[in-house]
Amino acid sequence: MSAPTATAEVAPMSRRQTLEALSGLLLVLFVAMLSSTVVSTALPKIIGALDGSQTQYTWVVTATLLTATATTPIWGKLADLFNKKLLIQVAIVVFLAGSVAAGFSQSAGQLIAARAFQGIGVGGLQALVQVAIAAMIPPRERGRYNGYLGGVMALATVGGPLLGGLIVDTSWLGWRWCFFVGVPVAIIALFLLQITLDLPTVRRRNVKIDYLGAALIPAGVSVLLIWISFVDDSFAWLSWQTAAMVGGAVLLLAAAVWVESRAAEPVVPLQIVRERTTALAILGSLAVGMAMFGGAVFLGQYFQIGRGYSPTEAGLLTIPMMAGVLISSIVAGRMITASGKIKPYIVSGSIVLVAGFALLGTVDHETSLVIVGVAMFIVGVGVGMTMQNLVLAVQNTVALKDIGAASASVAFFRSLGGTIGVSVLGAVLARRVTDRITHDLAAAGIPTTGGGGSTLNLDALPEPVRQIVRAAYGDATGHIFLISAAIAVVGVVAALLLRPVTLRSSLDLPDTGRSVAVGADAVDGAPAFDGVSADPAGRAEHARR
Repeated sequence: MSAPTATAEVAPMSRRQTLEALSGLLLVLFVAMLSSTVVSTALPKIIGALDGSQTQYTWVVTATLLTATATTPIWGKLADLFNKKLLIQVAIVVFLAGSVAAGFSQSAGQLIAARAFQGIGVGGLQALVQVAIAAMIPPRERGRYNGYLGGVMALATVGGPLLGGLIVDTSWLGWRWCFFVGVPVAIIALFLLQITLDLPTVRRRNVKIDYLGAALIPAGVSVLLIWISFVDDSFAWLSWQTAAMVGGAVLLLAAAVWVESRAAEPVVPLQIVRERTTALAILGSLAVGMAMFGGAVFLGQYFQIGRGYSPTEAGLLTIPMMAGVLISSIVAGRMITASGKIKPYIVSGSIVLVAGFALLGTVDHETSLVIVGVAMFIVGVGVGMTMQNLVLAVQNTVALKDIGAASASVAFFRSLGGTIGVSVLGAVLARRVTDRITHDLAAAGIPTTGGGGSTLNLDALPEPVRQIVRAAYGDATGHIFLISAAIAVVGVVAALLLRPVTLRSSLDLPDTGRSVAVGADAVDGAPAFDGVSADPAGRAEHARR
């Protein structure tokens, strides 16, 4: 048997040290999320400049989401095995390389490949920032800081489209700066983290990495997401392609579950995922993921195509959602820290989210912007009260040594829910828009041949056709938000089934201050130390060992 290498005792971080370290983490989280949202309003000009197709248009967004989703659990598991600070810096470097490659792309195919590589870094940053915060701050105190996380995510989710619109509308910048804009910020965050972030390093010998599981999980998820992206466009729902892709994804994921149940160091520990709180948080995160990604994508499209606003104006009109997320995450976070109770806020947020989606489901191309703004604000409040608190609920139930895998599991399914939501709701929207345009053109006596309603470049269409297209998009958007409201009900059920608990005030679980490492990494029969106990006696004993 081999013992873990000795680690120096790490003193608790002061509030000033915590805020300094948090500033770098939030900065890198912001730039990672911004990379996914900044292109949403700029894509028409980007694809036009690269002479790309409609399929490539979709894949510029999907490629990043796909690789980020597929690699999130792997990053989370690595965080439980290796130095968390180093992993964050590696993820930043991967993100930077992908961003630079995307900015210099000369074709749509090159851009898609660069965005896929960039997504690997994005997946790591989204998972590892949560893990690092969990290793710094006890759950009871973490609610106070979750407001900052919610604010950063809100700013990136809603501010990204606004920034993208400003960049492409500024002649001396150009669309390539949509990818270059995050590079200097990420470099600053890289050096800031080197100076401010000081996390305990736990190294264990004889570490076994589950390479087979690490390959099967991304493969199965990727096949599923590729099918979602192409179904109802390149082939029918009931077709041999659907059977092959769905069947292949099921087989790959079933094999992954079998491997994970037998691996010494599984990428996704099944005992954590099967735990009641984690399973319910994953279910709730699917609904939140749909709100976070779908809201930004389809509301931006609604304002530009359905209402005729410019990309910059569309970004400004989505500010109410950002305000809702920011205010609710800060207020709820502080109240959770004060009371130690988390379930009431998750339940309330889930109900508010359904109400917001239901109100958005009533909009059409003539709805008052005041009503649309109120609905977006309500959705933002629901997201702010649930998104980070679902992760916090899971982190409160697991030992410090499993924080990475547990946090990444929730982030993985939230991202998966967002990717599926964007793809499926986009397919529903496209079908309803096509049917509506075809019907209204025929009713107006306008020939439907020539694909007049198939282009998003409305300036190239005659005025009568342009009005029909705008009305079709404006009216169809409300329908997909009604579907979102129905799906969000699942999040309410999951929240109601959560156990009411009081958040702990220690970094680690009381009984896991000294936990057994993989297999039996122990010295003379004593259990190996695999975490940093908040108990001083535990720290002293760890130092002696």
